Amino acid sequence: MKKTLIVIDMQNDFIDGSLGTKEAQAIVPHVKAKIAEYQKNGDEIIFTRDTHQADYLETQEGRNLPVEHCIEGTHGWEISKEVDLPECLHLNKDTFGSKDLYQHVSGEEVEMIGLCTGICVISNAFLLKAFYPEMKITVDASCCACVTPDSHKNALEAMKLCQINITGI
Repeated sequence: MKKTLIVIDMQNDFIDGSLGTKEAQAIVPHVKAKIAEYQKNGDEIIFTRDTHQADYLETQEGRNLPVEHCIEGTHGWEISKEVDLPECLHLNKDTFGSKDLYQHVSGEEVEMIGLCTGICVISNAFLLKAFYPEMKITVDASCCACVTPDSHKNALEAMKLCQINITGI
């Protein structure tokens, strides 16, 4: 069975940059191992990148989260070199959930990992579930982190309610 791994926003700004956390830094080895497992099996791997422009602070998100991050072309916008596979598909997204991700998933089963559990991971999981209600979608909690441990836990519980499988707890 062909599987797809979606690596959500493992970008420098979310790991150790302007919005980095110790929890995000702690999952990097787990994410790296998960990517290696999919690569070894020849499965599809897709990376998403939170992508903002220089006018970020003037956007609705910027007014609500006034911390510049993931400005296209900057070091903070780049996927961490520890986990990136440049040969894989990279989708830029200008909002929490990718409007195009569902078009690129070719696997029969999807696993999602990355940052931030309660914002971008949950948004993309819900979008995929809406487009593919019968697809098995799994989120590996050990390869995700959020702003706080409580927000991580709350997001996992919300995804469970929507029949998204949660592993790695």
